[in-house]
Amino acid sequence: MSLHGRNAVVTGGGRGIGAAIAAELARRGAAVAVWDIDPEGAEKTTAAIQADGGTAIAVECDAAEVESVAAAASQTQSEFGPVTILVNNAGINETEPFAIMREESWDRMIQVNLKGPFLVSREFIADMLDDGWGRIINISSACAQTGAPAMAHYVASKSGVIGLTKALAVEYAAKGITVNHVPPGLIDTPLTRASLKVETIGATIPMRHAGQPEDIAHAVAYLASEEAGYITGTTLSVNGGRYLL
Repeated sequence: MSLHGRNAVVTGGGRGIGAAIAAELARRGAAVAVWDIDPEGAEKTTAAIQADGGTAIAVECDAAEVESVAAAASQTQSEFGPVTILVNNAGINETEPFAIMREESWDRMIQVNLKGPFLVSREFIADMLDDGWGRIINISSACAQTGAPAMAHYVASKSGVIGLTKALAVEYAAKGITVNHVPPGLIDTPLTRASLKVETIGATIPMRHAGQPEDIAHAVAYLASEEAGYITGTTLSVNGGRYLL
């Protein structure tokens, strides 16, 4: 599943799942722009890719802000050319009981997790249309499939990502552009370990363990490939059997 000759953008690529996705796309031959609001994280991922013989650049970007997205897109296209693989991975996650949920918490979650993929996808859809080929892979969440307590804003935002995926898939199916989403289940990252008992929760999953960031990266790489060319608007769940749909 070679991606040689393709230029990719991975938002939130500075750590965790995003960093694993960026590294996997680069290993398969894509030139990868690692976007992150944290420039040090983006640089770290980029350095690791380059040390492994891949091609990557670090781009500072707040994917929820239109001016920042436009500037990052311009920088990426200036250095790489047209972008035809986009992974909308950047997002935030927090808990807040619904009865006391603040309006600003709701608005910020929607802005980052749902408006972000809208803004970034809009920047690169013209490149994909010009090429007659494109791949958009959105990182959603298993929580959007199952629901979760004290996470109404997060679940709503990720459910919106699923809806956006389906709408774009239908709109661009005849143009050579596929749009799919990957909802991670429990994935063992430093951020997850900071808030959850990974081993305890992992033992309740049918496969009896948490996933790794590379599990998500492999799924994304497949959806970005030629081999997945007849797959669009679909859900590729990576959750160890937590949710079977």
